[in-house]
Parts: sequence; structure tokens; C-alpha cells
Amino acid sequence: MSSPAALDDAAFDDTAGAFCPHGRFAVAGAASGPLAGLTFGVKDLIDIEGHVTGAGNPRWLETHEPAAATAPCVAALLAAGATMIGKTISDELAYSLNGDNFHYGTPLNARAPARVPGGSSSGSASAVAAGLGDFALGTDSGGSVRIPASYCGVWGIRTTHGILPIEGVTPFMPSFDTVGWFARDARLFARVGAVLLPPTHSDQPPLGRLLRAADAEAEADAAAMAALAPALDRLVSRFGAAPNVLVAPDGLEAWRNQFRLLSAAETWSIHGAWIDQAKPVFGPAIAERFAFAREASDRDMAPLHAARAGIGQRLRALLGVDGVLCLPTAPGPAPLRAAGGADVEAFRQRAQRLTCIAALSGLPEITIPAATVAGAPLGLSLIGPPGRDLALLALAAEFA
Repeated sequence: MSSPAALDDAAFDDTAGAFCPHGRFAVAGAASGPLAGLTFGVKDLIDIEGHVTGAGNPRWLETHEPAAATAPCVAALLAAGATMIGKTISDELAYSLNGDNFHYGTPLNARAPARVPGGSSSGSASAVAAGLGDFALGTDSGGSVRIPASYCGVWGIRTTHGILPIEGVTPFMPSFDTVGWFARDARLFARVGAVLLPPTHSDQPPLGRLLRAADAEAEADAAAMAALAPALDRLVSRFGAAPNVLVAPDGLEAWRNQFRLLSAAETWSIHGAWIDQAKPVFGPAIAERFAFAREASDRDMAPLHAARAGIGQRLRALLGVDGVLCLPTAPGPAPLRAAGGADVEAFRQRAQRLTCIAALSGLPEITIPAATVAGAPLGLSLIGPPGRDLALLALAAEFA
């Protein structure tokens, strides 16, 4: 592969505002390979040798050195022949689901221009939806691939926690952090997975059971569930049946709060010292979350860690080795760009009640661009057993 080269701005018109000001450089992939001729963006939370990873915040960019090596997830794609075309905008230190970066702006949601793209992998989802690249890498800790994929009407995956190396990715909350990606085409979506993911064990059974998450569906708007009904009917027809299950006997709000506290304490343990020393300027919502993270770091988390382990055990028992749990990816379409205040926060909390299921259990989840509501995209999610990422991708390609 070649060395990084500056992009010619005249030849690369970032019509979506998806790329960082400091991320306009390219790295050519190998001359041949399964992804030869394709292009991809990389969330500015992931290292490229010789360039500073900005993590969505100018002060982070100022206080960190260029990366000594390219992250393994990027290196694998380059070795497979794909060309990286630039670093995409991330919400600040990945601490948001909205996609509106205080410093670098809000990338365009090409499928719903009046609405936010979703975060924190906002630039990657935006770039793919706008056709600026064939696919893009993101990261997902609490929904940061799944939510923007749903909002922007593209395919997205949160991989099984730990199945892909996280080296070269700026840590956010490591016990939740995963690498994921976006694509407009389901078959390309699966091809990227074939490059990045370890091969399937030959003794694994096919995914043969579909379950509907009744409590997750109750979190979605009535209009959203009505719009998703045809896609759900197709899935049920494919599997033959889809019994309703209660995912969280103690309530998804209890699960969301566990995720909120655990993740906040963890991200403060990672970034608190830098925040105290560097004194970065954060957007108001991010600043508020880090203030909460500082407080959460003083709490006794042992009971929550035990509860999280129980959640993982419950989900693994529910799915076994061949089960698939389907649920709406988000409660509805993306919030309007002009929206704010309590309504946006309430919607974010509802979204977290859905995204915390895979986050707390460490399971893989794909989101399918399955419907539109008021002209805006909405995704349908499939959660699979641990390590069955390739099987989920194959199911997605079949569904398409």
C-alpha cells in the first residue's frame, strides 16, 4: 500500500460535510484483493499512521502525537485493496448519539436533510449515505454505529465485543467499545465483514429461530412499528414463526440506567486525567455528560457489574447458538436538526433503552434500512449469538 497522500479538494467535493478538516488525506490500498477498487472513510477515532487522531475535539488534536501505526481494522481493508479517502467526523470523544459536533458541525443526513445524522459515527454514516465512499468504518459502544445507520438509511453493524482488535482505536469505554461499519449495499456490507471477521466454524448451526422483543417494540413510536411491519412480516415468513419475548424482566429503563452509570464511570477512568489537565472546550451536551461521568466515577459499581453479567447470561441463554432477536433500531426517525431541549433528551433515552441490550450483553447487532416514517429512514435490528457476526451478515444479504 502507498503512503498517505493529500486529497485534491477540487477532485473530492465533500458535499455532506462528513470529513474532518484535518482528515482530508488518502491512503491507497493494495493493487488487488477482494475489495479492490472500493473506497472507504474512517471515523476520526481510529488511527492512521503519521496522522493525529482527533477524536472529535480540537484540544485532543492539539495534545496528541501522530499515530505510530495504522489500526488493524484499517490495515486489513487496505490489504484487501480498498482505498481510504479520509477521516470522518466523530462526536466529541464519541459521547453522543446525535451527530452534531460543536466544533466541526453537523454532517448532512442525505436521506433526511432536515434531520441529524446520528452519532457518534456521524461522519462515516453521512459519507456513505451521500455516496462519497462505498463504505466506512465507525465504532459502537452504546449505539454509535446502529443509530446513525438507522437515521441515515444505510446498513450498519456493531460486532461482537472482542471479536475484532480494538488496537489503534481511541478508547472510550473499553468494556463496551467495538469496531463496526456502514454500507449502502447489503452484499458489500457482508463482503467487508468477510475481510475483517474471523471465519465461521464449520460446526455452527444456521440461524434458525426468530424472536420478537416485545418490550423493545413498546419503546418505539406507533408510526415506526407500523412502518416496520412489512419488514417484520418478511422475517417471520422466512423463519416460520417469531414468538414474543420479554428481554428485560426488570425493565429496559433499569438496563439503560445500568449502562449509563457503568459507561460513565469507565469513560472517566479513561479520560478524566486528560480533561483535568488539558481543560478542553466541549459542546454543552458533552460537557454535561462528562460532569456526570466525574460524579459516577465515585460510586460503587460492583452491584452494576454483577447485574451486567446477569444480563449477558440471560441474552446468551435466550438466543442459544441459533437464535435471532429482532427489534426496532431506534424509537423513530432521527430528530430534526433544529430540535433541542427536553424532547431530544427524552428521545435519546428511549434510543438507549434499545441500544443498551447489545451493549450490555456484548452481542453483535446489525441494522437493516427497512422503512421510512414521514419520509425519513428507520432501521430494523437483528441481534445474534456471540461470534455469529458473519451469519447475521449473510442473513442481511439474504433479506436484501
